[in-house]
Amino acid sequence: MFITFEGIDGSGKTTQIKLLQTYLEKKGIAVLTLREPGGNAFSEQIRELLLNSKHKISSRTELLLFEAARAQLVDSVIKPALTEGKIVISDRFYDSTTAYQAFGRGLPLEEVNFCNMFATGGLKPDITFYLKISLEESKKRAHYRFYDRIEQSGDIFFQKVIEGYNYIASREPERFIVIDASGRREETSSKIIAKFEEIYNKK
Repeated sequence: MFITFEGIDGSGKTTQIKLLQTYLEKKGIAVLTLREPGGNAFSEQIRELLLNSKHKISSRTELLLFEAARAQLVDSVIKPALTEGKIVISDRFYDSTTAYQAFGRGLPLEEVNFCNMFATGGLKPDITFYLKISLEESKKRAHYRFYDRIEQSGDIFFQKVIEGYNYIASREPERFIVIDASGRREETSSKIIAKFEEIYNKK
């Protein structure tokens, strides 16, 4: 099973992935967790390029770098792990690219979708948890952070990203599960685990 977590910064993805991983491992389930961009040596180098605030790169360059990192991750890490029967959990996947590059940057949606499918070889997550918080809550939670290049894009950009996630949720409601992440992390974790169990037990 392939599970992804999506959301704007401050939504708690990293925390919730760790909590779900711990829950699954206690049940004796083999789990692999990773992040995008990154997850292997080559893709981590691309991550450094993408997030370095010293670099000024075009939106198309940004898109293609994300897809290059993703293609390598899928082929060298995700697909082999799924073949071994592991549950793979990723902090971001191609839905981030749809929300950030198509809606946030304004690149043509059809072209971004094509690039997503080409980079993944058609691999789609079985479950995507979208941890939904407001832009105001995101800024409140992340006020202490040093912002990377993408995080410096401004409020208008991130409001468009949220609209992108809402668009995906409306198009794929069975896969794309919206979780209100504005409360305590324990409450959010309980919602995620309950939904996971509901879906996992049907398979």
